[in-house]
Amino acid sequence: MRPITLQDLELIERVRAGQTEAFCEIVAKYQDRIFNTCWRICGHLEDARDLTQEAFLRVFKGLSTFREESGFYTWIFRIAVNLALSHRRKMKKRREVSLDGQAAPTGTQAESLARRMGRRSEPSATGRMEQAETLARVSHALHELDDDHRAVVVLRDIEGFDYHEIGAILDVPPGTVKSRLHRARSELRRLLGPTGEVEPVWNRSGNG
Repeated sequence: MRPITLQDLELIERVRAGQTEAFCEIVAKYQDRIFNTCWRICGHLEDARDLTQEAFLRVFKGLSTFREESGFYTWIFRIAVNLALSHRRKMKKRREVSLDGQAAPTGTQAESLARRMGRRSEPSATGRMEQAETLARVSHALHELDDDHRAVVVLRDIEGFDYHEIGAILDVPPGTVKSRLHRARSELRRLLGPTGEVEPVWNRSGNG
């Protein structure tokens, strides 16, 4: 579990002291990654925006009881992921707009996912088209995974959490995270089929 940073601790104390502008700094620091995670899990842009707002509202309300020895980073993600998973389960009967039919949101990690899936350097115009196509294919494949497998792939291969952090976020043992991730990656490989020059994102991390 990554420890709370001094910067986050200072911001929390300022919020608790009534300096609500400090909470704006917390939101600015984490909102892009929270939004990207909510979007990847729930599969709907507008819903992801609403879930992100709700997540930060809950963070604000919960700061008074947050224990500093816990991981602040993972605590925020636990709130957001639980909201997104709960929302996805409730909305399964609703016809969702496919992720591959939407433009990737700008200013978030989703925008760089295509580069992580392909070349490390800044792409040419042709490269950007190829990466956009890759992102669409990966997004569509993610959409096909069940909730548990989708969550571990998003948290590990897109957000870069380790097994212990994911376990803390999802409230499952690290061993369960590892087995779910193995099954999820196998299913993604099956769904994606031949990828040409594109390496799966999990091969880029080098950490399994």
